[in-house]
Amino acid sequence: MLKLKLNLCFTVCLILFSIIDLTIQSEWNTQDFFKREHSLSKPYGGTGTGIPYWDFVGSTIITNKFIRLTSESQSLRSGLWNTLPVQMTDWEIQFQFHVHGSGKELFGDGFAMWYARDRSQLGPVFGSIDYFHGLAIYLDTYSNHNGPHNHPHPYISAMVNNGSLHYDHDKDGTHTELAGCEANFRNRDHDTFVAVRYQNYKLTVSTDIDNQNVWKECFSVSGVKLPTHYFFGFSAATGDLADNHDIFSVKVYQLESERKNENIDHSAIVPLAETFAEPREHHEDEHPSKVWTVFKWIFIVLFIIAAILIVIGGGVWFYNRQRNNKKRFY
Repeated sequence: MLKLKLNLCFTVCLILFSIIDLTIQSEWNTQDFFKREHSLSKPYGGTGTGIPYWDFVGSTIITNKFIRLTSESQSLRSGLWNTLPVQMTDWEIQFQFHVHGSGKELFGDGFAMWYARDRSQLGPVFGSIDYFHGLAIYLDTYSNHNGPHNHPHPYISAMVNNGSLHYDHDKDGTHTELAGCEANFRNRDHDTFVAVRYQNYKLTVSTDIDNQNVWKECFSVSGVKLPTHYFFGFSAATGDLADNHDIFSVKVYQLESERKNENIDHSAIVPLAETFAEPREHHEDEHPSKVWTVFKWIFIVLFIIAAILIVIGGGVWFYNRQRNNKKRFY
């Protein structure tokens, strides 16, 4: 009899937990809608060699376990772009990635997540084009920087562009960034994630890179205006320094919005950020050019030779003078 009551109690509890779970899931589903056509997961391949709804250009390699934007080789550029324009005004994109390489102190360059008008074009900004239209999230690992205008690396930052701004890679883009934060995501031996949330004209970037399964806010910026009908994408680049840049998965969600009753054409919005990070004093690179370095070393060598000759000449002159003085004495 006791066993029967325990079984009955267990069954009732199980039903209650199921109802609560369904309620929670139902509530979540009314706020966040998974968009399969903008997402990416294993297995990547569809029919043939392509990926449904995705294009890739440059050095991108598709494997069974990951999509490698660049391998650890010099002077590579790559891109991975969704082929369908985004119809949503408010969205969140979460991506799992791995940046790794053999470099201990020098490595680079990094990769970028894009929400941009023009897709599948290779260029100098982390593998994609400069003077773009839209939003870029840069995951910068380029460690060979000096100067007061710089910051620790790896570093995550955001940039909104209407086609008029130049991304200055040598200055870390610090003069066009909305905001940024240090994020030590390179060479981790566990999964690393970034979430980019755009809701009610507010951009929030969060990370999960410490193997805690908890989102940690990197930065949040209000007053960001982005149009619909742009494309999600990823790109990466290597220069003299190199790393492996791998994408594992991409998940995109449609978010509830307070803007759904706005009587405007959201596709006609011009990308705009009302605020930027506090400007920093612009400093020229402290890395001397190779020509100046050569001249500097030539000057140093010539100076040393001249100093040696002066010392030798002075010694000979002093010796001869002492010798002549002795002759006059005798």
